[in-house]
Amino acid sequence: MATVDISGLVKRYGTHQVIQGVDLSIGDGEFVSLIGASGCGKSTLLRMIAGLEEISGGTVAINGRVVNDVPPKGRDIAMVFQNYALYPHLTAAENMGFSLKLRNVPKPDIRKAVGDAAEMLGLTPYLGRYPRQLSGGQRQRVAMGRAIVRQPSVFLFDEPLSNLDAKLRVQMRSEIKTLQRRLGTTSIYVTHDQIEAMTMSDRIVILNAGRVEQSGAPLELYDQPANLFVATFIGSPAMNLIEAVARRDDGRLVAVTEDGLKFPLDGLTTVTEAMPLTLGMRPAHLDLGFDGSGGGMPFAIDLVEQTGAESYVAGTLGRHRVMIAHAGRIASASGPGFVTLQPGGLHVFDRATGRRLS
Repeated sequence: MATVDISGLVKRYGTHQVIQGVDLSIGDGEFVSLIGASGCGKSTLLRMIAGLEEISGGTVAINGRVVNDVPPKGRDIAMVFQNYALYPHLTAAENMGFSLKLRNVPKPDIRKAVGDAAEMLGLTPYLGRYPRQLSGGQRQRVAMGRAIVRQPSVFLFDEPLSNLDAKLRVQMRSEIKTLQRRLGTTSIYVTHDQIEAMTMSDRIVILNAGRVEQSGAPLELYDQPANLFVATFIGSPAMNLIEAVARRDDGRLVAVTEDGLKFPLDGLTTVTEAMPLTLGMRPAHLDLGFDGSGGGMPFAIDLVEQTGAESYVAGTLGRHRVMIAHAGRIASASGPGFVTLQPGGLHVFDRATGRRLS
């Protein structure tokens, strides 16, 4: 087991700086996901921790030992790659035990370590097969088994499920998290898939252009995004955004859109009159009705996407395009409706800085 402490980490390629002073501490046994848009630096950061990328500035410490100049094999880490990286001429068992063979571990010990890992991963019947004889999910399990037999202090995962189909990805992410809890090994997981990060992580770190935008528990990021970037990155479908201005209405502070929609801003002491705002509303926090008996704002339905358990309803609220996640099914793909915002469902951001105010 180990802690990972990153301080002021910088990576430059010539004059181009891709990691810009990242500070991050990962606790013993914690499962942390690094997510962000393509090119944000998440894989580069992971490779710097692994020792596969040279560090331009700052430090990486594993269990209190600075490893900037330590080669990958000396960092007590194991990495699982996107492309499995299995030797095609070796069986599953030989692939899993290869690193132990290089260390001159006795053959009986290798067989036991491989057997234990295979049983854990449901690979026992496939140990004699070559990678070409395995499915994508089985190959990924072999790659994980190869990491497990090393008994590292830290697991590093670089988008390990990207090559799998949707159904298998759901199965594998559950297996990885269950396995990590069982082993208790500190794990750092890079993914572009926010659903993977939300369902698997103890903590998520959101990167943008080489900087940490926010770090926190999955639901903390969903409920209290620090800024507009995090707000729109976390959540599927994405948060609805509407521009407004703070005004006084009968002595009450409200956000008013250009087409006259009003949203109360009670208790927001950081908002001042005439302040330009961006309002955020998650699709799941908007309730859709059709008879108008419950009040609400008029909503014109343009498109309904049925998913079975719920419907994604796109339309216009005033002059604004809005998406609603409606529990249940809707027969008509067009027509009028009425929208109400659930209590506590309004997110308020400073339009100038993007910083969260609510």
